[in-house]
Amino acid sequence: MSLNGPARVLILVDQPLLAETIKLTLNHAAFTTSDVTTAAEAAIVAETWRPHLAVVDMDIGSEELINRLAQLAPEDSVRTAVLALTRRGDLATKLAAFELGVDDIMTVPFSPEELLARMVAITRRTFGSPVPIDPVLRLGEIEIDILHRQVRAGTSELHLSGLEQSLLYLLAANPGQLVTRDQILDALWGTDYVAESNVVDRHVRNLRVKLQNDWRKPRFIQTVPGKGYRFLPTFSGTQIPSEAAIGDPPR
Repeated sequence: MSLNGPARVLILVDQPLLAETIKLTLNHAAFTTSDVTTAAEAAIVAETWRPHLAVVDMDIGSEELINRLAQLAPEDSVRTAVLALTRRGDLATKLAAFELGVDDIMTVPFSPEELLARMVAITRRTFGSPVPIDPVLRLGEIEIDILHRQVRAGTSELHLSGLEQSLLYLLAANPGQLVTRDQILDALWGTDYVAESNVVDRHVRNLRVKLQNDWRKPRFIQTVPGKGYRFLPTFSGTQIPSEAAIGDPPR
């Protein structure tokens, strides 16, 4: 049994920032994605699209969907493989997910490389053949190498920590969009993390230093004063658009 073309991946996640990060990460391999925010929507898409794999948030009532996916396998597969996501990392939650029939489970937050590795492994186990991977994503004038945690910006080659890479993927997955400090904190550290007051700003600053990104003349990461940050997908050395020009109400 082998895939004919890219594997279809259904993503059921009710947080847009997380869904976009998953989609961006899966661009590294031969996957095509469709994302929804409710189990009801997912059931409709599964009926018509017949996904090979599904990434399912277990915290939004997905038990019936997982059972349904087992009955809606695509023509070139005996079943739809499921990677479950949860914010509860206890053993009981994981065992319950496996009892439902999921193939793997990950605790949120997670790193992009872990997500990619698990999806590739699930696909290989299910279909018996490796998934082609392109480790490098090109976003405007920046290249991200997920395998080596490297970023190439112009002539510079930079090495990132795991947390810096996760931060870059979160911002880059939502280009031009305001990502608040609270959203960053939740996505990278989790809702239970008791943070220092400047933990997000400090990590953004470290990432900017590596990207040679001066906050006064932003190349890739723009500060939205009092709110958060915005990723600039391209950089040509010209003036950065004003806040009003890219969707924020004037202050």
